[in-house]
Amino acid sequence: MLVAVLSFQAFTLAVFSTLHLTGALSTGTGGADAAGIAEGLICIGLAGGAWGLAVEPPARGHRAARLAVGFAIVGFIVGLTETVQGHDAIDLIYHATMLPLLVATAVLLARQPAPRRGSPAV
Repeated sequence: MLVAVLSFQAFTLAVFSTLHLTGALSTGTGGADAAGIAEGLICIGLAGGAWGLAVEPPARGHRAARLAVGFAIVGFIVGLTETVQGHDAIDLIYHATMLPLLVATAVLLARQPAPRRGSPAV
């Protein structure tokens, strides 16, 4: 389930990154390129976390997912502070929606005990 959640979050970031980089979403302050690049980097991080959960040994995959979600949360906090300062409503809605979802994902990862090295995958 967590692989699907991380993959979905990465997908939404890929969409918004593309929309910003192509200029389809104006940002009001001229930061479309910066927003698109940041969203692209967070997308890559979350996709890596999903990949880690899916194919890496359990302990390593769980650690990769936790790092990826932590990176995404920090990125979204920075993005939200930038968005509040003059971006369009769609950007604000996206950040205000995704940040709690990322936090919920982090909680799910924290509640799921990390497998020990050498333990079989569940």
